[in-house]
Amino acid sequence: MKKHDLEPVKDLKLGVSYSEMAEQMANSGGFSAKKFGIGVNILTEVMSNNECYTFLSLPAAPMSTGMRGIIKHLVQHKRVDAIVTTCGFLDHDVARTYTDYYKGDFMMDDAALGEEGINRLGSVLIPNESYGIIIEKEVMKLLEGMHKEGFRAIGTREFCAKLGEHISHAPKKEESVLYWAWKNNIPLFIPAPTDGSVGSQVWAFNQKHKDFTFDVIKDGKELSDIVFTAKMMGALMIGGGVSKHHTIWWSQFNGGLDYAVYITTAVEYDGSLSGAQTREAISWGKLKQEAKHITIEGDATVLLPFMIAAVEERLKK
Repeated sequence: MKKHDLEPVKDLKLGVSYSEMAEQMANSGGFSAKKFGIGVNILTEVMSNNECYTFLSLPAAPMSTGMRGIIKHLVQHKRVDAIVTTCGFLDHDVARTYTDYYKGDFMMDDAALGEEGINRLGSVLIPNESYGIIIEKEVMKLLEGMHKEGFRAIGTREFCAKLGEHISHAPKKEESVLYWAWKNNIPLFIPAPTDGSVGSQVWAFNQKHKDFTFDVIKDGKELSDIVFTAKMMGALMIGGGVSKHHTIWWSQFNGGLDYAVYITTAVEYDGSLSGAQTREAISWGKLKQEAKHITIEGDATVLLPFMIAAVEERLKK
């Protein structure tokens, strides 16, 4: 690059909207701030493109925090077309629809908390009655009803839809992501469905009803139908693990993603999937060579609310 082609670094200025600040950050040349701004630009393009099938992938932990409200917004307003996540996502959404989680601190006395029947998830406190007890009560009620209706081997998409329908009778239903996914017919896929409290209830139910089980091959059929019929594909991926990999794995079967925004706190030097930058996916065909993509290093519970606020301002214009 020749010197006369270079663009100067520009200082950020306050007193502007979320959208304008994101645009300043994209043009600032400033480290992660630039990535933040580029991510907002990509998400705006993805969510305004009706021909682009948009995946959201994320792990469970953010659902225990206020970021659940941002995920709910995306589903309620149909900003995404499908979710790929973990069993813990279901746990936290179900539990918080019927009970409350509480504010805590990373440095609390875990032994003392355990003696009081309080579980700590980072800086979030979850009493036993707000987790396993309420999940068992509501999920077992659902499973009994499904079995009587004739459900046997079920895909996780089908199960999540039934769970959302069950939640539609709860007083706090409109706070639930599962409820809005059911209402808006947005599929949820759980590649590892027994790795959590909700999945454990299905296992326990299976001990007395051997004909009732998960059939993840059904999910594969539905995902293949989605991928092979999509004109374009985009993904907002939060964190790594099985949900991120399942999203990019299936995307490769139709040439890879056209858009990708990835938010992670993991590093890439250990070769982990969670730390792998979006550019690495190009070598596997999981991301198109010409795709618009960015990896943003940081905590999604901080970054995503501001990113979506900026995107929404642009979409309303």
